[in-house]
Amino acid sequence: MDDPFLPLDPLLAALDPFLAHSAATARYTHGAPRAFSFGDEGRLLWFLRSTGPTDPLDGLWVLDSATGAETLLADPRALSPEGSAGSGELPLAERRLRERTRLVAAGIGSYELSGDGLRAVFALYGRLYEVAYGNAAEPGGPRELPVAGPAWDPRPNTDASRIAYVTEDALYVTPGGRVSPDDGARWGVAEFAAAEELGRSRGHWWSPDGVTLLAARVDESALPRRWFTDPEHPELPPEDFAYPEAGGPNADVGLWVLRPDGGRVRLDWDAAAYPYVSDAGWESPEEILLTVQDRPQREVLLLGADPVTGRTRELSRTTHPLWVDPMLPGTPDRLPDGRMLTAADTPGGRARALALDGRLLTGDDLQVRRVAGVHRDRLLIEAGGQDPAEQRVLLLDPATGEVSAVADGPGVHCVQASAGALLLTSADADGIRRTLRTADGREFTPGDLSAPLPHRVVPLLERVTEHGIPTALVLPRGHVPGTRLPVLVDGYGGPGMQDVSAEPRRWQHRQWWADQGFAVVTIDNRGTAYVSPTHTHAVQGGFSRVVLDDQVAALRALGARHRDLDPTRVGIRGWSFGGYLSALAVLRRPDVFHAAAAGAAPTDFRHYDTAYTERYLGLPRDHPQAYERDALIADAPGLRRPLLLITGLADDNVHPSHTLRLSRALTDAGRPHRLLALPGVTHMTPGGVREKVMAQELTFLRAELRP
Repeated sequence: MDDPFLPLDPLLAALDPFLAHSAATARYTHGAPRAFSFGDEGRLLWFLRSTGPTDPLDGLWVLDSATGAETLLADPRALSPEGSAGSGELPLAERRLRERTRLVAAGIGSYELSGDGLRAVFALYGRLYEVAYGNAAEPGGPRELPVAGPAWDPRPNTDASRIAYVTEDALYVTPGGRVSPDDGARWGVAEFAAAEELGRSRGHWWSPDGVTLLAARVDESALPRRWFTDPEHPELPPEDFAYPEAGGPNADVGLWVLRPDGGRVRLDWDAAAYPYVSDAGWESPEEILLTVQDRPQREVLLLGADPVTGRTRELSRTTHPLWVDPMLPGTPDRLPDGRMLTAADTPGGRARALALDGRLLTGDDLQVRRVAGVHRDRLLIEAGGQDPAEQRVLLLDPATGEVSAVADGPGVHCVQASAGALLLTSADADGIRRTLRTADGREFTPGDLSAPLPHRVVPLLERVTEHGIPTALVLPRGHVPGTRLPVLVDGYGGPGMQDVSAEPRRWQHRQWWADQGFAVVTIDNRGTAYVSPTHTHAVQGGFSRVVLDDQVAALRALGARHRDLDPTRVGIRGWSFGGYLSALAVLRRPDVFHAAAAGAAPTDFRHYDTAYTERYLGLPRDHPQAYERDALIADAPGLRRPLLLITGLADDNVHPSHTLRLSRALTDAGRPHRLLALPGVTHMTPGGVREKVMAQELTFLRAELRP
């Protein structure tokens, strides 16, 4: 194939062409457009995209629906002093934010538009740029702006006359200078819990008049520090960062209004009772909206704040006896007519629904997943139905509850909207298609330069057991019925994630595993997302029993239906919570699982973060038995199946100490196991590391599951 930028890894290519191609294309994402934003009343569609399937460096593009032309406005290579932006260094804070948001692309990671959508600002390896389009365009392309230090997360005000950015944990404005005080706190940033678990990755917002800033102040002085060293480079100093460990202190987060005259006003709410800020922003020059949560995440408040006095008032309150599910973006919100839109469960927890001023708008037939905005006086929503693997785009009339389809049919459909224009993304077994539909009915297709998906995979989807657990089965291409196959359970299994989906990219690697001679099984046990609130909430008070019981029950149900699955040869692999599930499986159910490859496994949730862990398990001091039951260290002496442990030594999400503690416990108990420690590798396993690990896993699983 034509590969001008990044040749295939020769060692990986010799081992397996598919893995080499997957690594070179970042799992078929290089060259695909992403990070779409509408500008100029829906006329312009801005996005990021690299120049081809093996080019890792994303540039900034715009599609003008008046002409249908796509224009590259900012090329990271042209902006790099050495002609190759890949040689630049990310500021440490931006590198960690990319980890939080799971951004694997290099080059321009993100951008922000001015109020009219004709200008964009972005940071590239610590340098700050502005670029314009159309009548606002300036000759010479992007213009570099002066900064006080390595800049990241730039945000323009309404007319882009001033740009706020962060450097060295301080908030600056250009033109101008530092606007945050030097008080030892971090300003203008999202703390770990917000970015990793609560869906808020930013920490500063301009007022609509472009004069005043709302900024987060983050005091992490009470948090314990975690350290990393690179054993490949002992000459380098270690890195450290503040980590909110379950049961311990959280960051002290406040929101402050920063006026251009230097005055400051703190927004006043009961931050001791509601410490988590999951959303914030300006509703108007006279009002700020913020969403806050209590620490158990059973209450979510939408507050209105006066930017002059800082006083707040409660606009809505969402409660749940277990926890308020965070997986419904777009709520709570105030509609243009003043009514409050919130998330709610239908009676019996059968569906995630919408409520308007407390009145349910949707019923058990829809699993609402996202509110994308208002389109033609109706709510634009993404929702599942009877089949949780699929997702539709719908219009919901808030007056009557009437629903009409914008995009449905087999697959997963998503939407963005602005001023009557829609960007629809549809994904199914035949690939991914994007359509820009203008307000006057014309259609355009943003160019996709990514490599085509190598396999057309149609997994066999079934719901099994009395709980209706979604499952998927992928068999080798050309499988001859009657041929017994070792089983590979490949999935995540944890809260906030759905594996069994009609989105095609997630099945490419499972087809590869199947073609190595496995029957690949994926199981969305109770606790996973998008089936129903009851399904999700089943793990409250403990992960291990429900998750493992459901995996075993579903596996046995599939084995009874598909006789080619060999129950005497069952392996399991996974990463993060999937790694925890894999280690859990061989430690506690060796009668069912015969080998496991466990990557980045949180082996003791007492050492995982507050917002995630406490949502499901509560505080360790209140529920010590839950944490004890879910920890794996005490199970080490009972290991009697092959176990491959994998960890990245630069993982700041699931610290490598999780894996190393389990490995030490196994060693102390005299239990043989294997340990693959990866220097410099983070939780995302970038740069083809994941494919190289897969090759190691394949060798291990083939040897341990041979007849």
